[in-house]
This record gives sequence, structure tokens and C-alpha cells, in this order.
Amino acid sequence: MYLYTVNVPQRIIAHFDLDSFFVSVEVLNDPSLKGKPVIVGGAERGVVAACSYEARKFGIHSAMPSAKAKQLCPHAIFIKGSYHDYSKYSRWVTQIIASKAPLFEKASIDEFYLDLTGMDKFFKPLQWTVDLRRQIMDETKLPISFGLAANKMMAKMATNQAKPNGYLQIPFGKEKEFLAPLAVAEIPGVGTQTNLVLQSMGIKTIGQLAEAGAGELEEKLGKWGADLWLKSQGIHHREVIAYHEAKSVSSENTFDENKTDLNFLKKELVRLTEKICFELRQDEKVAGCVAVKIRYPDFETTSRQTTIPYTSADDEIIPVVKDLFQKLYRKGTAVRLLGVRLSELTNNAIQTNLFEDTERKSDLYKAIDGVKNKFGKSSVKRASSG
Repeated sequence: MYLYTVNVPQRIIAHFDLDSFFVSVEVLNDPSLKGKPVIVGGAERGVVAACSYEARKFGIHSAMPSAKAKQLCPHAIFIKGSYHDYSKYSRWVTQIIASKAPLFEKASIDEFYLDLTGMDKFFKPLQWTVDLRRQIMDETKLPISFGLAANKMMAKMATNQAKPNGYLQIPFGKEKEFLAPLAVAEIPGVGTQTNLVLQSMGIKTIGQLAEAGAGELEEKLGKWGADLWLKSQGIHHREVIAYHEAKSVSSENTFDENKTDLNFLKKELVRLTEKICFELRQDEKVAGCVAVKIRYPDFETTSRQTTIPYTSADDEIIPVVKDLFQKLYRKGTAVRLLGVRLSELTNNAIQTNLFEDTERKSDLYKAIDGVKNKFGKSSVKRASSG
């Protein structure tokens, strides 16, 4: 019998996070805001979407009701938010990372994971990451922090400890030492309920969590308890998922008969858009690019696309689709096929429901999608879609 061993390279994962991203963009747009308690979100109702570190000193945090934030800091400066600018800067940072990193994942509009495994044969990973951070800061003028570690969870936790505007490496084999003094709430995914259960067990730090038996944790918290114990040991196996700008959702319709009725074509565009926006929301994604495709009876096919602020809302994408169609369509010409595509997808981390002017809209879409899930995708239609 022969025994074969496979040398698996030590994973090297970097986690980048743009510090107070929305606020940082607003400060770039208006430098007079620097050093002041700034809150992105509605002042009268809604909740805090983001806040400056100066505002956090008053106990303000994301998702806090705006009314409470105003009580805590009456002189805070409230800003509604600039979707377009957030999308622009997110794309800029993405392009810089894509030009340098062999494998990266865009986890949200302001958060990235980079897999640098194997690069240590050619570069010093820490210095390479420091240089990339410096390039991002020099070009965009945005503050950004990073963590470097053996897995995604540890890299993210290192970033959290490095903020604001810093970096931290957790040496291989030092994971438990790094984790031990931290509060259990520092582990990604540990919410209020889990924290209360752990505190009732006398567990407040990750070190205490690591000393508890996996069996006892599983008894109290089920499968999540066993997973939590692994995390307390610094063990996490989730891989970096390659980010592809080309990833998209699309829908198109080839007509049985060529169509010349402009009202019909516009209604069909609305129907196709509603369909893929619904799919996008089910996947908890947002899109940053919209394209329309037209095929004529002679099989000539044309398409046109444009970038947009990240969204999955029908009412924000439909006007863009109609505008692209108007610019693309040869007036009076019959149409054989119509198609709509949404691309440049990323996780729905813009949290548009946190902004005052979209909070009710988000609730409305959740209600509509709930009906569609229960009675079918075509059960609810926009009045203009027939």
C-alpha cells in the first residue's frame, strides 16, 4: 500500500472594506462635512443608513431610527444620500481591484474579499495588499481598511479591528489568540438572540466560547451552536467566489408574428423588466447595468446598454428600459424579438430600504413579491403592463 500526501497551500485571504462608505463619499462631495457628525438617511422618519465616526461617539449606529439618532445628537447633519455617486465610486474601486487581484469577490457595494493563495511564492502578501490599499486611496481619495488572514471570517474580523482607515494581519496559527479577548458579538452572524443565550451560559468572550464544548453549544443553539464553536477556533471554510461583471439576468420574447404596435412593445418591455427585477430581488441582488435588445424581421439584432445606480426596483429600471428602447428602435419597423438584461450584479447591500424616500417602496415590493411567490409571477401586474 502506498500513501500519497497532497500539499495544500496555506490560504491567504484579504478583506477590504470602505470605511463609512456613504459618508466618505458625501465628504468628498462637500469637504465642509469633514470631522462633523454626519448621518446619511432621512431626518424626520426612516432609519440611519450610515453615519460618521463623529456621530458614532453619540451612540448612533446603522439601522437606528432617525428620530432616536436626532435625540442623541440634535446637531447632527442629515443627508438623504447620493445613489449615483455611491455606485460610481463602488465601480471605481472594483476596477482597481480587478486590475490587480487574481481572484476577488465583491461581497457588497463597499466590501471585497481577495484570495491571494499562492502569491507568497512571488510577492510578500502583506506588502502587496498595503500597496493596493494605497493605490485605492490615492486614486479615489476614499478611506479603506483591510484585514489579512487564513480565511474569510478571520480577515473580516481583522478588518473590523483595524478600522477606521487601517489594516491588520493575523499571522497563521495565531487565530485563537486574536479571538480570545473579543466579545462573542464580534463573530459575523451572532445577533442579539444568540448573544443573550450565550450570556445566560456565562459566555461573553470568544475565548470562553472556545472553551465550551461543541456538544453543549449544539444542545442550546442547534446546528448553529456547533458552527459557532468552529468559528471560535478560527475555523471557516467558505471560499472566495469569483466576481464576474458579465453575470446577468435576462428575459426576452420572440413573437409568433412580427409586431409594429408601439403600445404593445412598450407593455412587453414593462412585463419583461418586472419579471427579471422580481428574480433579482429573490436572489437578494441589485443591478448596475441595463440593456435592451431588439431583433427585426430580417434578423438584424441591435442592443444598447447604460449603467445605473445599483437597484432592483421596477419603477427605477423601467424608465431606463423605455429610454433605451426609444433610442434604439427604428420607428415604424416591425419587431421580431424584444429582450431586457440586467448585469453588473452584486449583493443587495446598498440597503435602499434604510433611506427615507425608499423605505415604504421596499415594503411595497416585499408585499408584491410575497403575493407573486404565493400565487405565481404573473399574479400582480403594473397597470401599464396590461
